[in-house]
Amino acid sequence: MSTDKAARRAKFEAVFEDIREELVEHCKKEGLPTEALEWYRRNLDYNVPGGKLNRGISVVDTAEILKGRSLTEDEYVKAAVLGWCVELLQAYFLVADDIMDASITRRSQPCWYLAPAPAVTAPSSSSTPVVPSSTPASLATENISITSASYKHPSVGMVAINDAFMLGSAIFHLLKIHFRSQPCYIDLVELFHDITYKTEMGQLVDLVTAPEGVVDLARFSLERHRLIVTYKTAYYSFHLPVALAMHMTNIPEAYNVKNADGVKTLKPYDLALSILIPLGEYFQVQDDFLDFSAPPEILGKIGTDIVDNKCSWCVNTVLGLVTPEQRLILDRNYGRKGDIEAGAEGADSETKAHGQDGEAGGLCEKRIKELYEAVGLRKVYAEYEAGVYGRLNELIDSIPEDGEIMDEKGQNVESHRGLKRQVFRSFLEKIYGRSK
Repeated sequence: MSTDKAARRAKFEAVFEDIREELVEHCKKEGLPTEALEWYRRNLDYNVPGGKLNRGISVVDTAEILKGRSLTEDEYVKAAVLGWCVELLQAYFLVADDIMDASITRRSQPCWYLAPAPAVTAPSSSSTPVVPSSTPASLATENISITSASYKHPSVGMVAINDAFMLGSAIFHLLKIHFRSQPCYIDLVELFHDITYKTEMGQLVDLVTAPEGVVDLARFSLERHRLIVTYKTAYYSFHLPVALAMHMTNIPEAYNVKNADGVKTLKPYDLALSILIPLGEYFQVQDDFLDFSAPPEILGKIGTDIVDNKCSWCVNTVLGLVTPEQRLILDRNYGRKGDIEAGAEGADSETKAHGQDGEAGGLCEKRIKELYEAVGLRKVYAEYEAGVYGRLNELIDSIPEDGEIMDEKGQNVESHRGLKRQVFRSFLEKIYGRSK
């Protein structure tokens, strides 16, 4: 990580320290007991700041581009608060998603619902430990501390469902505290509600397309994949950070640009959406392709989309390229974690894969990867990437930057500088050609 990038991240992370204390202090004023406060603090620390923070930092970066200068201290804090609201939304989704998917790890540590519970004892008037309901009956009456070595520390468990709700609700508390007096307040609130709802729609489509334990490639299509990634990823990962910065920097719903070609009315939010949604789709297609193609030592993890029966761009693309014989290989091996094809003797009882190291699903996964290579998926992806990169650049170049910015009455505008191509080009250049 470059020094400048590390410094920007550190500055952004410093704001989280204040936000966390602000949220915990609010709960304290509401009268929550000490063990609940410590639980909430641990929930925030464990789930919110540990990722790449690209979404949150993008709010700050976009605001700076739109302002055309470095942000003042007050502007930076406001942009960073919005950025951390995006990270809170991400944490809310991930905590819930891990429960629904029965995932084991997240960011190289146990998923929150499997993590050790933050608080299991609390002092009372009689100094008697508070014993959680998950304590074995044989230990509940013993005169020992439930934090001793003889007691297995309970996990967070399904309390994580409520913890996810609290992460989501924290967004609207922060918006009220930091933006209620701002003209953009209701726009910010409505934007978070709208994006949350859209993302939940995408999650629903994903879950019903590939239910746990059901492998049915007839449910898959590139159109279904596009719907899932648009609603589940693109809206909150790409559109939300930019739209938040636009509202914060006073970009209106419409404005006029006067230049040598005349006067053109621009609807900046519609234009931004028309670029950011295909950009988000491109990002997810990249993720899907790298899950198949990138070596684990480069990707940082072992790809599992094939064995997890994901409605991936790869399998949906290959479905349109295979012969009937190759389709049979897909049907018999996709979504299987073992070495024996579906329908073969012993397939139902197989519980362990014996494939090569670096493969999540053994020989079934290997057959699928060999099929991907046979139909030329790498070439198809290279052509897709070149095409989408060109189309996105054309969309970005369509943003008018030359000329005077005017309101609907024909008066020059000083409250904002208009939409800037660099907002979108910075996103595109970060992801184009990436290898992990």
